[in-house]
Amino acid sequence: MGMIERIHPEKFPTPAVPLSHATRAGGFVFVSGQVATDDDGTIFVGDFEREVDSALDNVETVLAAAGARPDQIVKVGAFLSNGILFARFNEVYRRRFGAAPPARTTVVVSFGHPDVRVEIEAIAYVG
Repeated sequence: MGMIERIHPEKFPTPAVPLSHATRAGGFVFVSGQVATDDDGTIFVGDFEREVDSALDNVETVLAAAGARPDQIVKVGAFLSNGILFARFNEVYRRRFGAAPPARTTVVVSFGHPDVRVEIEAIAYVG
């Protein structure tokens, strides 16, 4: 049986809920859902495109703490608070991932925090 490692980036505050920011298992890194945050770790509220960028920045920070890169992402789960945000989400996603984006699932959900409009999780293959 392979080793399982829990990842908690130094820059990130301890989660308020019971989870690890990421888990490395075998050749994969599983990044927990990340939301948009300000520099101090509070939830960012404002421009939706900036929220998506912030959530993706947080995914990348967690990946880096696990020794992985964004180009190693094989699957993304994206959660939106409203289906009307789908096209705007796609614009940012396309800019960030380019011509060869990873597999993705996008669903509309109800978040436990009223200011959250996007949450993004990822799976990276690190070999």
